[in-house]
Amino acid sequence: MAEKLPASPGGGITPLQQMLASGTGAILTSLFVTPLDVVKIRLQAQRTPFSKGNPARGSVGGCSHAVVSSSGKCFLYCNGLMDHLYVCQNGNGCAAWYKAPGHFTGTLDAFVKITRNEGIRSLWSGLPPTLVMAVPATVIYFTTYDQLRDYLHARMGSWNHYIPLLAGALARLGAVTVISPLELIRTKMQSQQLSYRELRVCIQSAVAQGGWLSLWRGWGPTVLRDVPFSALYWFNYELVRTWLCRQAWLDGATFTVSFASGAISGTVAAVLTLPFDVVKTQRQIELGDSEVHPVTASKPSSTWLLMQRIRAESGTRGLFAGFLPRVIKVAPACAIMISTYEFGKSFFQKLNQEQQLRGL
Repeated sequence: MAEKLPASPGGGITPLQQMLASGTGAILTSLFVTPLDVVKIRLQAQRTPFSKGNPARGSVGGCSHAVVSSSGKCFLYCNGLMDHLYVCQNGNGCAAWYKAPGHFTGTLDAFVKITRNEGIRSLWSGLPPTLVMAVPATVIYFTTYDQLRDYLHARMGSWNHYIPLLAGALARLGAVTVISPLELIRTKMQSQQLSYRELRVCIQSAVAQGGWLSLWRGWGPTVLRDVPFSALYWFNYELVRTWLCRQAWLDGATFTVSFASGAISGTVAAVLTLPFDVVKTQRQIELGDSEVHPVTASKPSSTWLLMQRIRAESGTRGLFAGFLPRVIKVAPACAIMISTYEFGKSFFQKLNQEQQLRGL
């Protein structure tokens, strides 16, 4: 049954069409998830407002949250597909919406008050920084996965069941490696408000001091979380999708089947990789803090030391902090992304078939 599913890019669509399908999915996912992040960050800001001389740190679970210091604030912005570090100095400039006034008693109350007092568009205040990184990263990731999967299918006969695992891991590794320097550059621009010319000088200086590898700071913890997540996600997605198609006596996956498979596999992968997510969040926060305070910032801890520290301070439960927010965010985001992507591929397959028939 798995061989009959029409999800393969080799089934008649080009890499460009794969990129269009994945880009559309990334935009729709971000449109859906951004309001959840805006509300969550506003609630977080309300609990730990900017204050002089009073550093504060938010919790490090899930895709949440904020860090802070007396002269700057960083927070993680997550569209369910990728996390993005966002830096504000003195609470000004880069994210005015972040410190907008308002007192909220909970998530629903925040949705209602923000919509009523600031307009519904305010729920998408943080969309541009999300799209800038999420769309190209997602396009690279999904297109690479499909290309690798087809390539491996042609060369690994008896190992077919493990192909999604391998292709998912390699695709995410490639996407993270390509995007990491861009993420670091964007963080520098936010924290120091540099012009493009000043940014070029800043990058040249960083490379001169630390070599080209300095552009991939934070790559390690990102890989530790994202690569296992991706491998588990695609492996479970293919299994669940095939099983659901068998149960419903379907020859191919429908939109509903893809949506359900994406939600289930995303949830499983999110839960199993949660300790790495907690550590990755902490490391991103350290990275953001070092951009705001390059002189006073301490040297980032190793992933293993961070895990030990979190376990010593909060117990084993600390490594699974943010379980519910992460699942609530990741499950629908994965479902929307993969079902939109599969729908886009199916659309292009039919379009190409019609064009071939007209040419006969």
